[in-house]
Amino acid sequence: MSISTKPPSGMRDFLPHELLQRRYVIQTIQQTYEKYGFVPVETPSIENLSTLLGKYGEEGDQLLFRILHRRDKLARALETSEVSEKDLADLGLRYDLTVPLARLIANNSELPKFFKRYQIQPVWRADRPGRGRFREFLQCDVDITGTKSLLAEAEVCSAVSEVLLKLGFSNFEIHINHRQLLKSLIKAAGIDLEQESAALVAVDKLDKIGVEGVEKELIQRSITVEQTNRLLKLIQRPCGLDEASELKRLKDELAASPEAIKAVEELENLSKLLDNGSAAGRYSVDASLARGLGYYTGPIFEIRSPDFSGSLGGGGRYDGLIGMFKGSEIPAVGFSIGFERLILVLEEKKLFGQLSCGPEVLICHFDDVDDAQVIEAARILRENDVKVEVFPETPKLGRQIAYAETVGAHYAAIIGASEAATKSVTLKNLLTGEQQTMNYKDAALKIKGG
Repeated sequence: MSISTKPPSGMRDFLPHELLQRRYVIQTIQQTYEKYGFVPVETPSIENLSTLLGKYGEEGDQLLFRILHRRDKLARALETSEVSEKDLADLGLRYDLTVPLARLIANNSELPKFFKRYQIQPVWRADRPGRGRFREFLQCDVDITGTKSLLAEAEVCSAVSEVLLKLGFSNFEIHINHRQLLKSLIKAAGIDLEQESAALVAVDKLDKIGVEGVEKELIQRSITVEQTNRLLKLIQRPCGLDEASELKRLKDELAASPEAIKAVEELENLSKLLDNGSAAGRYSVDASLARGLGYYTGPIFEIRSPDFSGSLGGGGRYDGLIGMFKGSEIPAVGFSIGFERLILVLEEKKLFGQLSCGPEVLICHFDDVDDAQVIEAARILRENDVKVEVFPETPKLGRQIAYAETVGAHYAAIIGASEAATKSVTLKNLLTGEQQTMNYKDAALKIKGG
């Protein structure tokens, strides 16, 4: 039986041109975040299950990849008559980068009070693969810890907005809401506190399954038709309202709730800050935004675009999460770019342009040329910042030139006996056919456009 050469479902191989695009986006993200004062960190791919479980809500916990015990420990667990999941695994692949960040901060007391970090690493979720949805994917997080100031929300939203604009993508909007406001809306709809979590899970699917789908799911979760209709009316923004009018509507609807009024006022203040940063004109107050992760406590945000069905990233404030590890509350806010989905959009919109992949020049040589002279020519060209590939064999020149074209080289540097004797190359422009014999350094200048 033949072995399948395909990667596991939801996982991918990346070819050179794909990696070039990914690295270009990563470099843009890094440069932008560092301009905002963020510093990089990395955490292990594997975390203790005790670190991960209970942070993402019931559905999130079910998507964690568990790692089985090894060797004797696994054998002992399997010998017992009643084996639970806890008996088989105590480690898991990280589900996101936020919980590992909370653990890292709790474990490193020497970090500055206001810690601005970015992190670009893969995460894993046992999800059903789909368009832009994978089981292994890259997350690009930016977070600020140690402050409750809304300046932190404004900074992460502005940084993410600037990244998208630098990549040439402008057809997006950051939807903003507040977790306490959403909870107040659920309460105002007459839904009991014990059903709040179920309501949040259903509302979080609004952009995926639509109003009818959410209505059906709410009713399936034992929320009455009357409560469902009331909630859907409260969270949906009437047509024609601008941001200030929508915030006023929410204030009027929840005038009896001090918690709700405080949340709306925070959104009002956040709006003023966003109006003066890179997110100006690119945000929308959206009372239906839920963000499914259970650790959010304040403002939440999500990137939406008509060019993509679903979210292109999101985040929010999570003041209680680090305290689970630290023992004392450390406020925090973060934003994560949906990297894989962004790559899809940039490809479809043809926003990558001409990214150079492969060598600038291929050194072609004949069998009467010593290999050491070929290596010397390559070394000198590389010392002058030229990307060089050496053809490792000596077939007919036509085959070597044809190979140069397949790898995207713009030039072929041909070395025969006469060139070797004078330490020169015959440089052939593969686009124009023009060729000229010159020494190695002059060839390097020609290749680089000098």
